[in-house]
Amino acid sequence: MTPSRPPLTIRLHAEDNVAVVANDGGLDAGTVLPEGIPGAGLTLLDKVPQGHKVALADIPEGGAVRRYGVTIGFALKALAAGSWVHERVLAIPEARSLEGLPMATVKPAPLPPLEGFTFEGFRNADGSVGTRNILAVTTTVQCVAGVVAQAVARIKAELLPQFPNVDDVVGLEHAYGCGVAIDAPDAAIPIRTLRHISLNPNFGGEVLVVSLGCEKLQPDRLLPPGSFPIADGRDAGAGPDTVCLQSPDHVGFQSMLDDIVARARPHLERLDARRRETIPASALVVGVQCGGSDAFSGFTANPAVGFAADLLVRAGATVMFSENTEVRDAVEQLTRRAATPEVAEAVVRELGWYDRYLERGRADRTANTTPGNKAGGLANIAEKAMGSIVKSGTAPIAHVLPPGEKLAPGQRGLVFAATPASDFICGTLQLAAGMNVHVFTTGRGTPYGLAACPVIKVATRTDLARRWHDLMDLDAGRIATGEATIEEAGWELFRLILDVASGRRTWAERWKLANALVLFNPAPVT
Repeated sequence: MTPSRPPLTIRLHAEDNVAVVANDGGLDAGTVLPEGIPGAGLTLLDKVPQGHKVALADIPEGGAVRRYGVTIGFALKALAAGSWVHERVLAIPEARSLEGLPMATVKPAPLPPLEGFTFEGFRNADGSVGTRNILAVTTTVQCVAGVVAQAVARIKAELLPQFPNVDDVVGLEHAYGCGVAIDAPDAAIPIRTLRHISLNPNFGGEVLVVSLGCEKLQPDRLLPPGSFPIADGRDAGAGPDTVCLQSPDHVGFQSMLDDIVARARPHLERLDARRRETIPASALVVGVQCGGSDAFSGFTANPAVGFAADLLVRAGATVMFSENTEVRDAVEQLTRRAATPEVAEAVVRELGWYDRYLERGRADRTANTTPGNKAGGLANIAEKAMGSIVKSGTAPIAHVLPPGEKLAPGQRGLVFAATPASDFICGTLQLAAGMNVHVFTTGRGTPYGLAACPVIKVATRTDLARRWHDLMDLDAGRIATGEATIEEAGWELFRLILDVASGRRTWAERWKLANALVLFNPAPVT
């Protein structure tokens, strides 16, 4: 049981005509809002759940409902002051056209450099830096997933104890590789995604592939010779170290397992010889994402992440934010903040492509919001987007990555990685981009994790952090109650990122919670 608090409402902008109820359990009808909070003196006409909105003034039918200082919807009926404002009484605004946008019009003063911050990481031959030292076994096709799972279990049981400096062994299982239109234009996306995941900095440049043999995605198409560094002394033009299950050398199931286990040993030996060393924070590539979002996301966890993102950029690091449908309603903010007109045009290009992709499926951005989002107080995607975009902080957008692409050497600063908003697809694509630490905010709660990368989970509400005390790594709900400021929580997260990058395990790592890789495949399936 937690002590009851006086009624608490939160309004984010002076022009807002709604405020969010912050109390655990919400507020009952008849509650009088006390002095010192938005809506002081109002009597609630309805029970308003936690995270949901209360009208601060009478809103006529068709009137704009404003939160974050922008219109998030139009009233479908007259809403009296003190009434509950939720998704069933709002019509969503039309999506902003991608034409006539402000392009790179904001030129903020450069953020002051943040120097002297380091972490303990693993240097790779290609100049990237890992925060974990993991052997990954790449699969070319789903057909081999069961064999690889058993081989990985054997490697962990028989070999891994001999190599104490190796953090883990993971199989890169996915649902691609055959039964697909492999030459369709959009097939490039899943192929390059898997290729770039195989080269993630946390894998130390070691490439071990398991192939069936007859699949469409052949090993030399996935990882063409010369497309990746050779760490084992073979010729630089050689293809990946590959185990083909259909090879005539394999007689029976056990011989397949034996071959994979034997091939893993030299890779483990090289990884085990590596040691953590002190590295500037500028080598970090941090992906930020939210899932199971609620109304608190936009004023607790995501602003704290945005503050930490600015600190990382000031330290010379790279921060990736994503989720196309969750920034689409904030497109003006993106194009305005672009560092150059070319970056702004790239934002428009990627969001326009995604609009057309959704249209082919007779869907649009409104398909994004989930029942949990709505139960948590988010009326629609317009409201959700305004709270999501603040994860990106305030720095200029320096680069834009299409889905599945990898950061080029020297691409640092704030990056928009154009991905779907699906938690597991977004995380997969950020891994392909080169992410070595992941920050994930949640209001409703999710046990989300990634085997290839540490995931720091930030709770938007103290109630969630308290109930899921061994799943959430940081409680940003303290911002809502005044127990911490956005700046304080942002600094706390920044320091936690450095600690986790240095080897501190997150809760997801302690419990070995990891979601499957889900490749984004907009091409046809045959």
